[in-house]
Amino acid sequence: MANEPRTTELNLDLAGLFLEETFTDRRVGTLRRLTPVTSDGSPDAARKLIYVGETQVMTPMGALPIAFEIDAKSLDEAAGKFGGLAKTAIERTVRELQEMRREAASQIVVPQGGLPPGALGGGGKIQMP
Repeated sequence: MANEPRTTELNLDLAGLFLEETFTDRRVGTLRRLTPVTSDGSPDAARKLIYVGETQVMTPMGALPIAFEIDAKSLDEAAGKFGGLAKTAIERTVRELQEMRREAASQIVVPQGGLPPGALGGGGKIQMP
């Protein structure tokens, strides 16, 4: 039937589960430690630990979240790398936003079907269809 709601199965990937822990200084940012686990919740030594740094920058539209992966083997190492990687991620995001702004500003909107004859020639006459 055409009016039946479409159902999509949303299943977790049991082979890709992580235990997530959050650490924050409540000032600059947050570190997330993702520990790989098996489907029963026990540590999965076959996969590596992942650290993700998160911070935000204020924009005229509000806070913009910035997230970046940190290659580290310990929380201490991840915290030590946080500042430099956060700065790099913020600079990359600013460049991407500037590029998006340039692209949006350079788009010229032309009415569908083109311009009417004499539209650019002026003359000051009002034409009725």
